[in-house]
Amino acid sequence: MPTPRKTAGARQKAGKKYFTLDEARRALSYVSRIVSDITHCYGGVLDIRQRLEMPRPEDTNLELKREYDLGMAKLNTLIDELQQVGVELKDFERGLIDFPAWHDGREICLCWHQGEATVNAWHEVDAGFAGRQDVAMLEPVGAGSADGEDDQLAGN
Repeated sequence: MPTPRKTAGARQKAGKKYFTLDEARRALSYVSRIVSDITHCYGGVLDIRQRLEMPRPEDTNLELKREYDLGMAKLNTLIDELQQVGVELKDFERGLIDFPAWHDGREICLCWHQGEATVNAWHEVDAGFAGRQDVAMLEPVGAGSADGEDDQLAGN
């Protein structure tokens, strides 16, 4: 599949973190632990919500609400931690994340989900998980793109 042409006037967003493939792979050891905590915490929050809707005889509504609030606070803290790194959480259950990247004059997403050994996939910003492609398809371009932006994926 050919690489789409760069969008005229495409610019990196000020203040947004863009990862090279190497940076995403290096960050994965840290990020994957956060994602693991998120999927675990999310599962717990779903369980508590289910118990709120259908309580067990030993459950007290007040205690369940407190546990739910604590779980949601922890989940929000973990999500904030990912956002501080510059990573975007896409699916709580699968542990699916995107690393924003810049390639050939356009923004793309380097994609990883829990259970994968490393970052080996990417997709167009508007394509999502269904549009995942192997990172081997991303050929480094020259010293920089035509609009003067560095090719972040190639690490130039």
